[in-house]
Amino acid sequence: MMTLANKITLTRAALSIVMFLLILVPCTGARIAATLIFILAASTDWVDGKIARTTNTVTPFGAIVDPFVDKILVAAAFFAFVGIKELDVPIWAVFFILLRELMISTLRVIAALEGKVMAAERWGKFKTVIQMVAVGTIFFVLDVYHLSHILTGTAQTVCCVIFLTLRKIPYAITAIAAVITWVSAISYLKNNWELLRKSWSLPTCKK
Repeated sequence: MMTLANKITLTRAALSIVMFLLILVPCTGARIAATLIFILAASTDWVDGKIARTTNTVTPFGAIVDPFVDKILVAAAFFAFVGIKELDVPIWAVFFILLRELMISTLRVIAALEGKVMAAERWGKFKTVIQMVAVGTIFFVLDVYHLSHILTGTAQTVCCVIFLTLRKIPYAITAIAAVITWVSAISYLKNNWELLRKSWSLPTCKK
């Protein structure tokens, strides 16, 4: 029977898809709903890990799929943001974030083939936090933009001022997230270099 922690992890994956589709709908209600779904999905990342440790139900499936689902959540948001011209999210930064995630995921697979579980590092955890903060911040800017178009009077003026003040933030925070993401990649590669080197080399024949 699937553990509760793994069910929550898969629910987060499903929420990521719903969030992505809602961001693509160019209306205030859909994008505010996407923001709420992101907050809910991001919070489950802590919940499933806590449940697995507390109930002693940590599984190989959870150890591999949980960080992979985190990547799906972040990538879905960034990809959708790139298509919104008002945000000016740099596609180059999103590409490098995705490249890093695919590279480290491949390294995890290599470790699994060697019978090892590549533990999450401090830089990796910090990277995930920064990415989540970046996505949350961009959602805030996007919601303010939409509210500035449906509100009236003073509230509309305030939202317009906030958006004009923060409109450069999505570009900057995505670029920062990309840099930190690659700092964590370098850390993983450095700490697992022997594993990687062994994987691309032929076994040494003993005479």
